[in-house]
Amino acid sequence: MVVVSVRKVGVEEELLLVDLETGELANASGHVLHEHRSDRGEAPPPRASRDLEGELLRHMVETHTDPVATLAEAAGQLREARRTALTAAQGSGLGLAAVGTAPLGSVEPAVSVDPRYERIVNEFGDTGRGAGTLGMHVHVDIDDDDEGVHVVDGLRPWLPVLTALSANSPYAAGRDTGYASWRQQVWTRWPTAGPAEPFGTAAEYRRVSRMLIDTGAALDAGMLYYEARLSATYPTVEIRVADTCTDLDDALVVVALARALVETCAGAATPDPWRSDLLRGAWWRAARYGLSGDLVHPVTGELVEARVAVAALREVVDAALRHAGDADVVDEGIQRLAVTGAGARRQRAAYERTGEIRGVVADLVARTADSVS
Repeated sequence: MVVVSVRKVGVEEELLLVDLETGELANASGHVLHEHRSDRGEAPPPRASRDLEGELLRHMVETHTDPVATLAEAAGQLREARRTALTAAQGSGLGLAAVGTAPLGSVEPAVSVDPRYERIVNEFGDTGRGAGTLGMHVHVDIDDDDEGVHVVDGLRPWLPVLTALSANSPYAAGRDTGYASWRQQVWTRWPTAGPAEPFGTAAEYRRVSRMLIDTGAALDAGMLYYEARLSATYPTVEIRVADTCTDLDDALVVVALARALVETCAGAATPDPWRSDLLRGAWWRAARYGLSGDLVHPVTGELVEARVAVAALREVVDAALRHAGDADVVDEGIQRLAVTGAGARRQRAAYERTGEIRGVVADLVARTADSVS
């Protein structure tokens, strides 16, 4: 059945370059991008999923999809985008891992050769040099900035649940951090990251954003690292709370729920705003435990089993999921995650099997390669 009148969705994924011999991060994005562009020639890519970009640090590459209407199209383009990155990495003798942080830490990250990136690191010091985490960003269509700000305000209590569903970064710097999503903890070191206060209007959103740039907390609009923000480039709300998921099926659950949340919040009255300190507590629990511990209920604020918090999210977006044709995929995904856990649990299972974090990296590389077949 063809689904009509749904919001289009686009996805960006940040992916880790891996030295296949050591399992360490590989500061080689320049070589990988050169390999990609040499293969492609001078012609522009016919689809976004066939393009590849660098990031702040040289162990990262970023992929994109086009805006699409169906989850099946999103799945196809995500798979193609990963294949684009994997082909370029393999052409440089490297592996690729879809993960939220680099598990090993003997190799120091290196800054990409780019004036803007160099300025970021000069200004923000170790916050910039240590910012090599890898996330999945979901763009969802909006009608205009006023609707977008209404959505951004409405999303606030629901986003920690998306972090828990995608949590895929327990290892960093060669140790178990004790967190399901260490990426989320690292990311909040930026002065513009973390829960924002409700904006209320597009004018207030622009005023606050301008003041953050004027005070130096962000160099430009691209550094407004709100958990959900108006895209500076596209007519979308960009949701930035998910770890990059190793398994594409996990990613698709988050993509579908993100779109459904935008649709639901756009048509609903904004609820009474949560205090930002309480939201930080909800996010801490989501990052600490993922789906393996209790979470903060996004409506009542009470501590509940993770399955209860996920069920609350599923219930509130039911109409939007059904309208988009995504309900079955999400329900199957939630049932699967209840058994297998999110990516963090699977990484720890790989450690139990192999007895070393290098074994975790090898498992991530293998499963990332499998995800494109």
